[in-house]
Amino acid sequence: MALATGTARPSAVRTLWSSTVGKKAVMAGTGVLMLLFLVAHMLGNLKVFFGPEEFNSYAGWLRTIGEPVLHASWFLWLQRFGLIACVVLHGVAAYQLSRRDLAARPTRYQHRPPARASYATRTMRWGGVILALFIVWHILDLTTLTVNPLGKPHHPYENVVADFQVWYVNVIYIVAMLALGFHIRHGFWSAAQTLGANSRDRDRLLKVTANVLAVALTAGFIAVPVAVMIGVVS
Repeated sequence: MALATGTARPSAVRTLWSSTVGKKAVMAGTGVLMLLFLVAHMLGNLKVFFGPEEFNSYAGWLRTIGEPVLHASWFLWLQRFGLIACVVLHGVAAYQLSRRDLAARPTRYQHRPPARASYATRTMRWGGVILALFIVWHILDLTTLTVNPLGKPHHPYENVVADFQVWYVNVIYIVAMLALGFHIRHGFWSAAQTLGANSRDRDRLLKVTANVLAVALTAGFIAVPVAVMIGVVS
């Protein structure tokens, strides 16, 4: 007797990813993880104000996290791969949701002006593109040292100072950090809605938190190139 054949049921992960709710959940989850990293990264960057010995010591400590269970720098590489995965998933989900949104719009009326994307939506889209390009630049600049003016391994303080003495590096960095601030401001609120953290009583607090996080992170990151430019850090 012939065995009945049937189509295999899709996995739960695939079903989740295929849905609009699932894509929004992936965006929210990866966004939260990247936000936590940014807070830690900013606090680490601010150690530059305590001088080369303090900053270089901090950078060296990052390479020893997890020892002796992990080998030297393993934690850093695991973190990097994790962040790259978050960025890719976040970007792909955002792109697919955008395409799905455009496809779902009704046919434009002949005598009706096309509906324009809201300011927040346009900011998120272009901000995401700017940040994606900046991440590539940042890796080539301060991770691989490929485009860094000094490019001296194991001298992070000196590489940072050499970097921000170049005017166009400051422009790239500051523009990217302003884009990051707008992205966090809208993204935090969107993630709270997606994860069900918002409510009528908590909406005001969440909006204030989004604004405070956006301003604090933007100011914290921009403080370093500005300090180098004016000679506070040298």
